[in-house]
Amino acid sequence: MATDEQVIYDPQTYQTGMPYEQLTRLREAAPVSWVPERSVDGVDHGPGYWAVWRHAEVKYALKRPQLFSSELGATQIRDPATPEDLAYVRKSMLNMDPPEHSRLRRIVSRSFTPRAVDRLRERIVERARLIVDEMIDGATDRTADFAKVAADLPVWTLADVLGVPQTDRYLMFDWASRVIGFQDPEYAAISLTDATGTTPMAKAALAVRPSPGPDGTMPDPRTRGGIPDLYAYAHELAAEKRRAPGEDIMSLMLSQVDGDGLSTDEFENMFWLFAVAGNETLRNGIPGGMYALLHHPEQWQRLAADRSLLPGAADEMLRWWTPVIHFRRTATEDTELAGQRIAVGDKVVVYFASANRDPRVFDDPDTFDVTRSAGDHLSFGHGPHYCLGSMLGKAQLVAMFDALLDRLVEVRAAGEPQRLRSNFQHGIKHLPVSWTLR
Repeated sequence: MATDEQVIYDPQTYQTGMPYEQLTRLREAAPVSWVPERSVDGVDHGPGYWAVWRHAEVKYALKRPQLFSSELGATQIRDPATPEDLAYVRKSMLNMDPPEHSRLRRIVSRSFTPRAVDRLRERIVERARLIVDEMIDGATDRTADFAKVAADLPVWTLADVLGVPQTDRYLMFDWASRVIGFQDPEYAAISLTDATGTTPMAKAALAVRPSPGPDGTMPDPRTRGGIPDLYAYAHELAAEKRRAPGEDIMSLMLSQVDGDGLSTDEFENMFWLFAVAGNETLRNGIPGGMYALLHHPEQWQRLAADRSLLPGAADEMLRWWTPVIHFRRTATEDTELAGQRIAVGDKVVVYFASANRDPRVFDDPDTFDVTRSAGDHLSFGHGPHYCLGSMLGKAQLVAMFDALLDRLVEVRAAGEPQRLRSNFQHGIKHLPVSWTLR
């Protein structure tokens, strides 16, 4: 019989649901405990790691990059395969520590000007309504796969942020699917982008998209060589924006001329971060919110009766569903966390999916309640790496469900959901729903 630690680590587990029973037992047994890594899919992953289960200890570790580094071993449990791969991922802001992380974060923060953010918010509301209208008007039997419907809003928003032509936006859907879903056969080699009508940049990127090898596997998309189409596109996009900058966030980053702007390499890695990490949280958070409402129809009625609850409901959706299951840090020295001795070089993995259900912080944490004050959830992280796009993420959740409530009296499950095979991303690939119109 598998141990709780084995269940938590196995990506197959998550195809049937988040293992909350095991997470609860582990969290209540100790704030920090050891999880052995094991071979999955024929790959030997590593020696194991210290898992951090409780809310307070997760926040403690994330606030102290001097003790728990993002850079030493990067932020995925599984170590990069080669020193060259590790050097590559360290170029991403996601895998940096201060002061270099602070420099890049400052550039990004300056580019999210009030005018730029206001313009994005207006577009988010407009696009959410169009997406919902298209879902309803295009369904002859009043059913749809809401996971596919919901995926359109994050890629539209990211296209606006990055200055990507909307004809090319589904490249980001494919890139994010391959990177986050590399453990899932449906996503590992996904290619849904139709080259028809795309820009020359997109066509050139599609021309270098990798294909499965003789054994049917794809190159590791978490390496530069494993996702050459993304970098080819980012390189050409940077050149285009230097020639003809727009009003998008990425143009603003590149146009900073005080000696503290982005180099082309930094732009390419920032593009990867936005296109992949900036996509997946909302791409799974919006269907996760719908899943919560399908199983708690009385909460739908509460929102219908009082739309002022929507901002708080967005936080509750992110807490209850928790799109990103965990992130890794590496101990920079011998230290202790909650009384547990941790050696220099040990992996330390913080479990957001457990911390967001910690009864020390959230009363009756397994209950989904749109009136709850859930603002202390950790789905956007904490500390120096707290998500810069959190306000846009919440805006997308609010806009989508506001648009749905405008058109629908109720929404119902129309089949079983299909979940992502991943021990990193709490994902829904397919979510059939039906509805009653107003």
